[in-house]
Order: sequence, then structure tokens, then C-alpha cells
Amino acid sequence: MNDRLQEVSLTTLSSETEFAEVSTPAAAEAPPATAAPAAAGSFKQAEKLAHENNKLHKRLCRLTGQAIGDYNMIEDGDKVMVCLSGGKDSYALLDILLTLRERAPINFDIIAVNLDQKQPNFPAHVLPEYLTRLGVPFHIENQDTYSIVTRVVPEGKTTCALCSRLRRGILYRVATELGATKVALGHHRDDILETFFLNMFFGGKLKGMPPKLQSDDGKQIVIRPLAYVKEADLTRYAEVKQFPIIPCDLCGSQENLQRKQIKGLMREWEKKFPGRVDNIFSALSTVVPSHLMDRDLFDFAGLKATGEADANGDIAFDEEPCATGTSGNTNSLGASQIISLFPSE
Repeated sequence: MNDRLQEVSLTTLSSETEFAEVSTPAAAEAPPATAAPAAAGSFKQAEKLAHENNKLHKRLCRLTGQAIGDYNMIEDGDKVMVCLSGGKDSYALLDILLTLRERAPINFDIIAVNLDQKQPNFPAHVLPEYLTRLGVPFHIENQDTYSIVTRVVPEGKTTCALCSRLRRGILYRVATELGATKVALGHHRDDILETFFLNMFFGGKLKGMPPKLQSDDGKQIVIRPLAYVKEADLTRYAEVKQFPIIPCDLCGSQENLQRKQIKGLMREWEKKFPGRVDNIFSALSTVVPSHLMDRDLFDFAGLKATGEADANGDIAFDEEPCATGTSGNTNSLGASQIISLFPSE
């Protein structure tokens, strides 16, 4: 079923052009001769912008559909609870899922859920008005977690970790009460990479943020349909769509400094070494347990020589990533071939 959903996002969207947000002047309204050059330039700019916006929308739908298909995130008959915080990512997630649902060959329902944590100055009217205008079923859960967090966490310390745990528990409960079969979160590719580096640098673990997982209580399946989408695209999409963004710092908590460092590191890499971040992201789905050191993932203790060459063994790692492949370079030889160069005495 999900292969069909992915196929729709890859093919149907390529023929759709309804996303253009910029209207063009009517042909009958010819501008004065003196204003013709300026009007023509303005028209071309508007046309180019509409084209770029349309391409962006197609790309977001394609990547989201691809992730859904790759990880079997949404199935026929699912009720997907989209967690809507009021930030750009969750707005985009809802918007794209609504688009894909209209074109998908499977049937699934969507309900948007917001957790009002009673943060100071939180504009409680924004999301209900927005969702009502869209005609999307929604539920607002009112829980004063802000008071709990400010009471427990010492002043000056970041409250994000505790706030996140409380929010997660509440949302899982709400999902059960609403009969949701999937809980959709708006984390994107950058979030996944940042979490991977945070766990590696500060936690000593090769652990990231999976595109699909079972909830802590074992009752829910959590999905991240934006797993393949870059944050930069979501930022631009929010500007194009003019989502009514709600600031994420109403609680007064400072941004996680470690995550901020990782963001800066990734920006620097992308600037100095284009493509490096893409390669790292690709590596997250190309893991070779036999060439790491986790004894739970690979039976190193029980490893025995079989006398047969392994196509996935050391041969695949003999060539240096930056090797030029010049003739006669032993970097292009397999382990058995190298051994044959040195006959036994």
C-alpha cells in the first residue's frame, strides 16, 4: 500500500502546478508604454517565484511520500494524529499530509492535536482558528506542564528535556483516547542528524532519531514523515505559505547549547565541504555492524574463518574514499589478491 502512496507522490505531483501562490496580471490590462519595461520585469520575477514555489512544494511532497513508503509509515485505514505545536515544521507536516491524502490510493484519516501547556502569552486562539479555516478535525489538550517544569527545574537551567518528556507522555495518552493508530511528529533531516551527533559527542552512543518507532509505553507507533526533508526547505515553505507561527521560546527557556553547537558545526561543514552532510545522512541507513564494535549487533566472539571470500568483507574497505584509482595502485586490489603478491617461502 505504501509503495503506491510513494508512487503517487513521485508521479502525480510532477504534473500538478496548482501551488503557485503568485497571481499574474491579466493579459487585457496592458500597462502604459512608459511602464512596460518595469512591468515586464516584475511579471518575470513573479513567474519565476511561482515556479520556484511550485518546485518546492513538489519536492516536499516527493520526499515525504518517499519516507512514508520506505518505512511503511501510513497504512490503509490508519488514523494519523498530527502533533501541531505552532512551529514551521508541524505546520508543513500537516499541510503536506493533507495534500498526499487527497492523491493517495489508500484511505487514512488525519486529526491535528495541540498541547496547550499554559506557557505565558501563548496565543490560544491561533491554532483553533487556523484549523477551523482548513476544515481539519482537531483536539486541543490543556495541561499546565509549564508550572510543573518551572517548579522542578532550577532557575537558569534549560527546561526542554523535562518539558519534552511530559509532553510526550500526554500526547501518547491523547492518541489512545482518540483512537489514533499513528502519531506523526514534525522532525526533519537536520533534527535527525543533530540528534545523532549529540548522542555520539555527549552520550557516547551511535543513536539517532528513527523515522519510525514504538512509543515508550508500547501502545503507539510514532512516525516522522519529514525525515528526508531539509530544514532550509521547511523554513522557506513556511514563508511562502505564511503559516501563523507561534514562537517556541514563550517559556523563557534558552536553546539547548549543545544542539546549537552541532547546528553550527553542520553549517560550517556544508559551507566548506558541500555534500558532507548528505553523505553522513546516507551513512545512517548504510550500517555495517561487522565493521563496528558492538558485540550485541555482531557475533565477534563466534566469528570463524570459513575459507571462502566474503564480498562484503574487508575487500569493500581497501579502497580509500579519496583514492584516484591510478593504474597499479594496490588500493584497488582485494585482500586475497594482495596476499598473492607475497609468495610464501
